[in-house]
Amino acid sequence: MPTLTLAAAQSASIAGDLAANLRIHLDFIAAAAAAGVDLLLFPELSLTGYEPSLAEALTLDPTDARLQPLRDACRAARLTAIVGAPVRSRAGLHIGALILGADGSCQIHTKQYLHQGEAPPFSAGTGGGLLPVNGLNCALAICADSNHRAHAEAARAQGADLYLVSAVIGPTGYPADSARLAAHAREQAFPVLLANHHAPTGGYACVGRSAFWLADGQCLVAAPGAGDLLLIARLDGLTWQGEQRVLPR
Repeated sequence: MPTLTLAAAQSASIAGDLAANLRIHLDFIAAAAAAGVDLLLFPELSLTGYEPSLAEALTLDPTDARLQPLRDACRAARLTAIVGAPVRSRAGLHIGALILGADGSCQIHTKQYLHQGEAPPFSAGTGGGLLPVNGLNCALAICADSNHRAHAEAARAQGADLYLVSAVIGPTGYPADSARLAAHAREQAFPVLLANHHAPTGGYACVGRSAFWLADGQCLVAAPGAGDLLLIARLDGLTWQGEQRVLPR
């Protein structure tokens, strides 16, 4: 039977300050390693903040030397981290996620469904493949992707066992967004993990409240509000257990 430990990094990003945000990410990776995490999910555009006007100057790709400390930390901890950053392809500028593997690899995933006002500067991406971790297949959704039932349905049709959502969610959007994620879990019969910013970014007063829903749509564990923390879900056989760990300041 599979064993797997997932965690949402409920973090805050400093607008446009890649160096400071890299240090924040390293702190979360260290805390995740101490907790025995296999896969660590950060919020949308976590490395730069949700800052469309700054994105053009902040693009990253897998060969960028500034990512090397994160890649080294993931390899040393033997965990996979999904971090958010603007990325560029031949089709244009995208809201992306960099999947930093436990083996030192780095893959790109791009947001498929954009919110109103994100284009320009961003163009819709093409998503990415499933991410296998400990024998289970994970599908990634970047914020507005998860607003579309078709996205979750496609993930399930491809063979996803888990649905991972990196987001920027404020107080007005949280009730509907969290209800939708619970519905995806219930309708597609897979657990859903949400990682949300807990401080303002890009004009959104993000509320934290990262959460994990079981495959029946019931919330196993949720952060009560803001604050730097790991929201952890551990699978042992058929049983999930939830935990929260507050990061020291």
